[in-house]
Amino acid sequence: QVQLVESGGGLVQPGGSLRLSCAASGSIFSIEVMAWYRQAPGKLRELIVTITSGGNRNYGDAIKGQFTISRDNAKNTVYLQMNSLKPRDTAVYSCYARFAVPVGARASYWGQGTQVTVSS
Repeated sequence: QVQLVESGGGLVQPGGSLRLSCAASGSIFSIEVMAWYRQAPGKLRELIVTITSGGNRNYGDAIKGQFTISRDNAKNTVYLQMNSLKPRDTAVYSCYARFAVPVGARASYWGQGTQVTVSS
């Protein structure tokens, strides 16, 4: 199967930075897209950024210039560098992967999410 494990969340003061990690393991040879989403309390889940297997990045309008996605293929890990954090960035941040070849009859997987709280 597939596991996506996020880490790096926590409490940060406004203006601070965090780097989230999403480590993928299992049958991940056919990943075609990975993404970061977030969901704030009482709000719909919001797409932050996608990155394709070819390295193409597509950022959501709400965070352009503030967040940066990167990846380490050797570690099967994608990162989300978050700068200039604001209280409105408080949310659960989740990693997502879509597969060209379904794994275990599923074409996509989610991580468990990591809480980011921006507060003084």
